[in-house]
Amino acid sequence: MRKIIHCDCDCFYAAVEMRDNPALTDIPIAIGGSVEQRGVVATCNYPARKYGIHSAMPMAQALKRCPHLTVIRGDMPRYREAARQVFAIYRDVTELIEPLSLDEAFLDVSEVTLFKGSATRMAEAIRARVRREVGITVSAGVAPNKFLAKIASDWRKPDGLFVITPDEIESFVKPLPVKKIHGVGPRTAEKLAAMDIHTCEALRAWPLTELVEHFGRFGKRLHELSYGRDERAVKTHRERKSVSTEQTYAKDLPDLAACQRELPTLLADLERRFARLDPPPAIRGLMVKVKFNDFTQTTVEHADPAPNQAQFEALLNVGWARGQRPVRLLGVGYRLAEVPPHTQLTLF
Repeated sequence: MRKIIHCDCDCFYAAVEMRDNPALTDIPIAIGGSVEQRGVVATCNYPARKYGIHSAMPMAQALKRCPHLTVIRGDMPRYREAARQVFAIYRDVTELIEPLSLDEAFLDVSEVTLFKGSATRMAEAIRARVRREVGITVSAGVAPNKFLAKIASDWRKPDGLFVITPDEIESFVKPLPVKKIHGVGPRTAEKLAAMDIHTCEALRAWPLTELVEHFGRFGKRLHELSYGRDERAVKTHRERKSVSTEQTYAKDLPDLAACQRELPTLLADLERRFARLDPPPAIRGLMVKVKFNDFTQTTVEHADPAPNQAQFEALLNVGWARGQRPVRLLGVGYRLAEVPPHTQLTLF
């Protein structure tokens, strides 16, 4: 039985801004791009969330909901430095750390002897040190596996700690809403609701074969998680599966020709990003993302180890044809072959 801690910094970018400028603490703030550049909210603090503002929301919409919202462009070097401090505290507890982003990680403390092996006390100590030494708060979940630990860390946000012991798994999971399961997005949730599946207990009533029939391979995953089972180990190396770049335009691109004219600039930036990877991974495919002015979006992919501009142009043609309307965002990227296991790609 593993002991897993999932740590998640509360509204991380905003927390760093409030730490460095206490005048921002009690007012709604959002980190992200400007309205003029059609930016989106990267994160916001809890006073802003009371207005229904959330990450990935267009900044113009956020300002409509909260006209007195303070918008901050953000400072990634400062955020990375705070993240380095946080992860250094994690490493004082265990080397078995799986970073999910700058502000989120799984820690496997199954064999750690600190605090007589109590994962709960380890999580408490981590949270106290981050508050004291970094000046921000971390919510944590403690559980026997990654699935439950991640759910637990969100249970008492912000600045909370929630523990699920092995004996509590059954009573916790049975009433758990299926929308809490990682991977269940709006469409899958709608499909489950149409099948009258709203909780993990209801999900268990469906045979595995029928779940696979409805959801493919994810059906097997749904079946396992409905019982709180998750055998995934904490991975100490990050496997980069893609590299990409995208651009939101100040004015909508009116037609396909306008989109094609933007492609060389995007591809040049993609090449710059790819050149920074060390060691350089093998390319196994390419992708083009198109977001239309009604916020619908589509992604087109093609497997090829040697992509060129003509292939990107062809994919863009396919993507644009799916909407045939003005475009607000374009993105391009490479799908990458697996990185050798001994290689660690740093977040910082």
